[in-house]
Amino acid sequence: MTEKDAHLVIGSNGFQGGAVARALRAGGHEVRGFTRGSGAPNRGTGGVPTAHGDLADRNAVREAFEGVTHASVVLPLVFDVATIETYANNIVTAAREANVRRLVYNTNTPVPDTDTSYAAYDTRRIAEAILRDSGLPVVTLRPPVYLDNIFSPWNGPELAGDGVLSYPLPADLRVSWLSHDDLAAATVAALHREGLENTTLRIGGPEAVTGAELAAEFSRGTGRRIVFRPQEVGEFESRLGRVMGPEAASGVGGIYRWLAEESDSELFVADHDTVRRELGITTTPIARWVAAQPWHIWLQGTGTT
Repeated sequence: MTEKDAHLVIGSNGFQGGAVARALRAGGHEVRGFTRGSGAPNRGTGGVPTAHGDLADRNAVREAFEGVTHASVVLPLVFDVATIETYANNIVTAAREANVRRLVYNTNTPVPDTDTSYAAYDTRRIAEAILRDSGLPVVTLRPPVYLDNIFSPWNGPELAGDGVLSYPLPADLRVSWLSHDDLAAATVAALHREGLENTTLRIGGPEAVTGAELAAEFSRGTGRRIVFRPQEVGEFESRLGRVMGPEAASGVGGIYRWLAEESDSELFVADHDTVRRELGITTTPIARWVAAQPWHIWLQGTGTT
């Protein structure tokens, strides 16, 4: 890093972008955020200065990129093709004008190579192609499913109270679960390690596990018996919709509807040796991550201790 380095985190008020902003700031980097809406930055960013605007507003995006040398991009949970194309093209224009030295795009999900008819995948592949073909020094990160999804209002109470880990994945599907903090570490490494331009990396945790194996890791981490329940996608969308709204929940649900049709897919499995070699990081074992979470907070107000 030089004194003139400046980092932009698009999506900084989200869980993933917030983790990236915190990691950059902890590393001593100059950071600014960009997010939709208005008002003060999310406390989860650690007080990073944040510009508010819409990625569809070309001028707002240009202003956000002024003086920026490195950019981390996480797109909002919007699944309209034309809108996503506008977002990606505006980012390309602004990053090119700013002479950005490295742009890291987090697809937020693995991306199949062909059309799926599910916008959660197809819009992310479209954005990836626009960024990749732009001529910018882009690194694309394709993460699997986040462990933090389970430490959430729609999963945490059931796991903490009943010992049931419900998730809309086929029971025999192997997944290299990843935490937001490890995603952030991967993003910071991808922003700065030499020789990664124009590469696409499938990232994930050190273990690729089935549902039962995931529950076993949660049992080890919590010190109590946890069982896995394959959740109906409709139920998942209903729970998620209470937090983020039905439209976004339906879009996210497409990820899991496709998986139900392609249950033998290895798309959600990462080669951790590649992650370690290319990014120079070691991601966290599942049980260790589980043990570090304050699961008791989901029991507050339920009468359970």
